[in-house]
Amino acid sequence: MCAVQSASSRDSPGGRVGLEGTGAQSSRGPWKSWPAARGPGPAELELDVECRGARAAAAGQRLLQPEALASSERRGRAGSALRWFTTVVLCAAFLGMGTSAAILGPTFQDLARNVNRNISSLSEIFVGRALGYLCGSVIGGVLFDCMNHFLLLGMSLSATTAGLYLIPFCKTAVVLVIVMSAISVSFGILDTGGNVLILALWGDRGAPHMQALHFSFALGAFLAPLLAKLAWGTTAPAGNHTEPGWHPGALNSSSEAHARSLFGVPDDMNLVWAYASIGTYILVVSVFLVAPFFKKNSRQTKSTSTAPGSRRAKYHKTLLCLLFVFFFFYVGAEVTYGSYIFSFATTHVGMEESQAAGLNSVFWGTFAACRGLAIFFARYLQPGTMIVLSNVGSLVSCLFLVLFDKSPLCLWMASAVYGASMATTFPSGVSWMEQYTTLNGKSTAFILVGAALGLMAIPALSGILQGQYPSLPLVLYTCLGSTVFTTVLFPVMYKFAIFPLDHKHEGNINCEGQEMSSSSGPRGRK
Repeated sequence: MCAVQSASSRDSPGGRVGLEGTGAQSSRGPWKSWPAARGPGPAELELDVECRGARAAAAGQRLLQPEALASSERRGRAGSALRWFTTVVLCAAFLGMGTSAAILGPTFQDLARNVNRNISSLSEIFVGRALGYLCGSVIGGVLFDCMNHFLLLGMSLSATTAGLYLIPFCKTAVVLVIVMSAISVSFGILDTGGNVLILALWGDRGAPHMQALHFSFALGAFLAPLLAKLAWGTTAPAGNHTEPGWHPGALNSSSEAHARSLFGVPDDMNLVWAYASIGTYILVVSVFLVAPFFKKNSRQTKSTSTAPGSRRAKYHKTLLCLLFVFFFFYVGAEVTYGSYIFSFATTHVGMEESQAAGLNSVFWGTFAACRGLAIFFARYLQPGTMIVLSNVGSLVSCLFLVLFDKSPLCLWMASAVYGASMATTFPSGVSWMEQYTTLNGKSTAFILVGAALGLMAIPALSGILQGQYPSLPLVLYTCLGSTVFTTVLFPVMYKFAIFPLDHKHEGNINCEGQEMSSSSGPRGRK
């Protein structure tokens, strides 16, 4: 409007006369009688300058708008690159955690010889690892809500590296148990923090990344025996066997000389290289994991990713308790079957040890393979759908195992189906929970404690009952009972999850309808 006025005042004489007449008749302006012959008056000049300034400002804004959009796109690309970088590094860290956890099996005899003990008398290692993992999950849940995520996870990986370097040099069982427990504390922190960080980075889109995270752990557990036995060739001497009547005097003089010392060089240096190689790998991963801590926008990236997906269900605590129980039975059944299938196949079915070992490999092989395939399935299937499919597959396979417990063919087929069915349950459960209520460090630690308790309690109880009643397949009964319980429990969890969301959805619809009616009223009057 100001541009039109200035143009009319410059081009038409009537415009100038009008301005002059207005100035002559009114006493408000200071320019009362400016001659028409001298050109535009000061008021016209002032108005023209203001309009030109407004047009220049608008043009400047139009010029700056592409730059602002480009800057926003660059920040978006940087945030996306940081999320992908963090996800890849977390998967690498879980690969190292799986390798570190599984390396104990193929090197257990070497470690027992190192500390002048037999394997049967070193069962406290497993108790120490379980308690350490429990403590680490709790500590990680508390610290993850008050510390920088990258710094905490990097420190836990560094502690794991130090423990792996020390393990081959432990010369007493007490020191070995303490070091193993300390490493398990780091595992608990990493497990809790890794799951929470994946959810914080990706939100509702985190299901494929959660599957990739847990597949990395399974892949590391699969690679550990290959690394220990094939790459470095760690071997136990003939005198180191697992019979309860074995005496420490069967060890060589070198082990006896180091029996009273806390640390010493082991007789088999391949043991050192096996643990040192894993420790070095984890150390390198920890450097990459700490790198985002020094990036200025690392905290901003986290906040922008978590803000849109922040939610809290009405029955938040009830859902956490139900998922606690769900993971208690799921993890207990998984570890029970994987731990006792070898002895069950040899004693109850009458299979040879080589066949029983192959059966164990089939179970864990299909478990790891389906976790890898689940990375792609999670892009097209909802976590709840994957849990239902896993429960159905586990239930059917357990039923066949119980009904045909003497059939080797059924044992092979059902073991493969059971391993494949159980592969996706844990990561899908975490992703499913995040769809309805946000998981922070403490809540994730709580459900991981349930998984750790199931890891400790159910296999121990199954072993005791199987020893009391050797003629009954109580291991299979335990797996079937746990599967039935989780299958029944999940619909209950789903009901608690969607009930408050239905009411909120109805409330949002009503609010939107009111806003639309109120906004349409003035428009109609206009």
